[in-house]
Amino acid sequence: MSDLDLDPTQLDRYSRHIILDDVGPEGQKDLLDAKVLVLGAGGLGAPIIQYLAAAGVGTLGIADDDEVELSNLQRQVIHGDDDVGRKKVDSAAEFVADLNPDVDVERHDLRVTPENIEELIDGYDFVVDGTDNFETRYLVNDACTLAGIPFSHGSIFRFEGQVTTFAGDDDSPCYRCLFPEAPPAGMVPNCATAGVLGVLPGTVGCLQATEAVKHLMGKGESLDGSMLFFDALDMEFDKVEIPKQDDCPVCGDNPAIESVHDVEYTASCAIDVGGDSEPEIEASD
Repeated sequence: MSDLDLDPTQLDRYSRHIILDDVGPEGQKDLLDAKVLVLGAGGLGAPIIQYLAAAGVGTLGIADDDEVELSNLQRQVIHGDDDVGRKKVDSAAEFVADLNPDVDVERHDLRVTPENIEELIDGYDFVVDGTDNFETRYLVNDACTLAGIPFSHGSIFRFEGQVTTFAGDDDSPCYRCLFPEAPPAGMVPNCATAGVLGVLPGTVGCLQATEAVKHLMGKGESLDGSMLFFDALDMEFDKVEIPKQDDCPVCGDNPAIESVHDVEYTASCAIDVGGDSEPEIEASD
């Protein structure tokens, strides 16, 4: 696709991109030709889906098996009152269709498991993790790292959030370089029990969408190798380095994890030493 392939409506829709020297018609072409998978259509997924669709990412995969609840609407801004009780993938797909007809939505009404994640992420250029539990985060990390697919991680808690990107390059760290295993079950409560500032996932999700757009266009510096922390109460950002660990079980010199089936994705997400457990993992917020 060249700039001459854009119809008048598209030239108008993406005009603020096209006039940017660092984007232009070539950058918009990259976005329109891209495929991004968003895991979760909840608090983080909502702004991610909204801004990736508005930017003209040509194919958006949306994976979530949850239904819209009234308590979601305080932060999950792509869903409304009339969507309560509907599947989030259906509500999200309808929102995208109303926002930008250039975007094709691939609905994945499912729970993410070790049995389906490899097929799920296959063919996507970038994965954005908007899930809300440690089991899924480790599963996404392991699957994307092993497949060499770049992905963005985001999480929120009360008034704080964190964002990073893992590019999947030879010298890039992964999530296990920072957190080899999950904290003990019950140590970190979820949003349903701890609460969350309604606008916080908007901030974090927009940062994740920004990382995805930059990567797809090959522009700027990503958060690969560092994590950005945001404190909404004090309105402070802090960035810390994530060094690649030679002994990382996934991306290290002698990885112990060569398949997502090597791990028991339960509370600790530790390396499986012979168990046969294959639990289902939530992919919702």
